[in-house]
Amino acid sequence: MNIATPDPNPRGAPTLTRRQFLQQTGALALCTGLGRFFAASVSRAAESHATPSSTASPPTFPFKPAYLALHEQGILRLRADTLWDSLAHCQLCPRQCGVNRLLGKQGFCRAPGADLIVSSALPHFGEERPLVGKGGSGTIFFSHCNLRCVFCQNWEISHLGRGTRRSISELADLMLSLQTRGCHNINLVTPTHYLPHILKALDLGVSRGLQLPIVYNTCGWEKIDLLKQLEGIVDIYLPDFKYGDGETAAKYSAGARSYPEITKAALLEMNRQVGIAQPHADGLIRRGLIIRHLIMPNLINDSIAIVEWIAAQLPLDTYLNLMSQYHPAYKAFDYPELSRRLTLKEYEKVVARARELGLRNLDLDRRWLTL
Repeated sequence: MNIATPDPNPRGAPTLTRRQFLQQTGALALCTGLGRFFAASVSRAAESHATPSSTASPPTFPFKPAYLALHEQGILRLRADTLWDSLAHCQLCPRQCGVNRLLGKQGFCRAPGADLIVSSALPHFGEERPLVGKGGSGTIFFSHCNLRCVFCQNWEISHLGRGTRRSISELADLMLSLQTRGCHNINLVTPTHYLPHILKALDLGVSRGLQLPIVYNTCGWEKIDLLKQLEGIVDIYLPDFKYGDGETAAKYSAGARSYPEITKAALLEMNRQVGIAQPHADGLIRRGLIIRHLIMPNLINDSIAIVEWIAAQLPLDTYLNLMSQYHPAYKAFDYPELSRRLTLKEYEKVVARARELGLRNLDLDRRWLTL
């Protein structure tokens, strides 16, 4: 089997999805006879590199995240402690289960009480190019999910919860190891239900030398009061905007009818906090809002409604990634309308509407476009 190693910055080159990246890593392990060790090693990948020595000269960073000041003021620890206490009646996400996770209870997301489950931590080269650069995005995949989409391409992680239990200290070590390996940011994937753990680990990581931008990589379905707890902590918001219609959201994401309303409010709050995502001189984005929308078959009118809302409610130079890589996965084949890939015509129709509306900071799949 040939395993391609992507150049992180080839113009016009195909972009690997998260699932493809993990599949290729696993395939490489099988080819080299290490398949039986892959599942354990991928979640510990960051730990295989030495944590920076306390006597080593600290690296020079061109950007100082705001959370450094919050750490010095004790505010970061205070927010972490407040969120941790809230686990006694967990309402971190819009499901608002109210279970006592401190006593080991599971809510809708199925996170095992107050335990932290991490699927993997590694430099990822399949994210947006301004996040990847040369060193990759330092991606930490958290297990379980509060949305549970029927078409999820990472269903083994989000639905089944595959991963390894980690302590707060171990999570901080993973962050530091990704920094040591040359990653440009710490990319927290599906983080909402583990926010208390993440903020505690971040506070600990700063005391050990962490100073990379934080990427909050979310489904977009976020409560405003929770986002306000992240102000000055998150540098880059990376939300999905999955649905513009509540009935569609309820059908494909376990009854999440409130998704459009809540996500729209969340995007406005994220934009207020971090503003427009603009690259620095080196091409990297270190602060701002990056919106992702996965265009799906037979849902083009919903996609058009989404780009129309963005054009009307956010700056026209808002970074919008119109994604074309949908393919049926998990339970998608139970829904005939989702049981095929996207067509070129469908993708071009959404792109054309975004351009008509004046959106001028579009991240597009150039392999698809003829217009």
